[in-house]
Amino acid sequence: MGGKAEKGTPKYIANKIKAKGLQKLRWYCQMCQKQCRDENGFKCHTMSESHQRQLLLFADNATKYIDEFSKEFSDGYLELLKRQFGTKRVNANKVYQDYISNRFNHPQERMLEFIEKQVERGKKSSNVNEPAYTEFKRESSQERITLSLKRKTDDKKPESLSASALKLSKTKEESSSKKHKTEEGRSKQSALDEIMHMQERAKEKANRKDYWLTEGIVVKIITKSLGDKFYKRKALVEKVVDKYAAHVKLLDEGVKLKLDQNHVETVIPSQGRSVRFVNGAYRGHTGLMRHIDTDNYCCDVEISEGPLTGRVVKGVQYEDISKLAS
Repeated sequence: MGGKAEKGTPKYIANKIKAKGLQKLRWYCQMCQKQCRDENGFKCHTMSESHQRQLLLFADNATKYIDEFSKEFSDGYLELLKRQFGTKRVNANKVYQDYISNRFNHPQERMLEFIEKQVERGKKSSNVNEPAYTEFKRESSQERITLSLKRKTDDKKPESLSASALKLSKTKEESSSKKHKTEEGRSKQSALDEIMHMQERAKEKANRKDYWLTEGIVVKIITKSLGDKFYKRKALVEKVVDKYAAHVKLLDEGVKLKLDQNHVETVIPSQGRSVRFVNGAYRGHTGLMRHIDTDNYCCDVEISEGPLTGRVVKGVQYEDISKLAS
């Protein structure tokens, strides 16, 4: 009989037990994050179109993906060691077995390499010379130690001002007070502008990141590694993976891809359409396109949601905003 087993049958229960348990690591695809049940399933997966697309992306920058996998394993291993075992002495392989007990397994060679690096780091830190301390000794136990703490005082007194100097300073204060009254309005306005500029610079520094992918925006595929079929096609970002990659879906088809942010670019809509700030001071805000400056590759956007509604942000770079899916 084909298809899935009926609920409650022995085959259905056996399938559930197999799916819940830990499978063999050699049948796990790290690039696609897919666990296969046996050799035949793994072979079918490696021949699939989705796996071939992931291999093309891996071939573009293999070092980057390997470093990301290693960092993911290192962070997860240390987090489990800190949360579950604390300061207790435990075998490294015991922690590793607990770590791979979930569906997302990692090769054992990476664990061995990680343990070796931690051992080398511990050896280096133990070889650092500790600061030397000199012991204070007294010749006799009856000898007293006296400390004298004196504070130096300045005996100089401020020189007294002459009467002519006081009159001159008074006239200067009166003239300056008149000038301050006439320029008070302009100074208040310039001070307010300066405060706003300072806040803008602070927000720009805090929200400027090296990653920009956001769920719900429209992007354009610019990599040719997937072939001419997907080149310059527009897609919707459905899910962001580890900040720098995302699962996208083509707008005109139901094809889904997993792409790195270096393989896509932002999409600039026409005037009046909704956009999302993906980087910079207003990261995460939604706005409306008001003007596009094609000569300087920037645009003016009016914020349409939140407490900043109505504010027009001028000179926004193309890479800091992207079209919002309708």
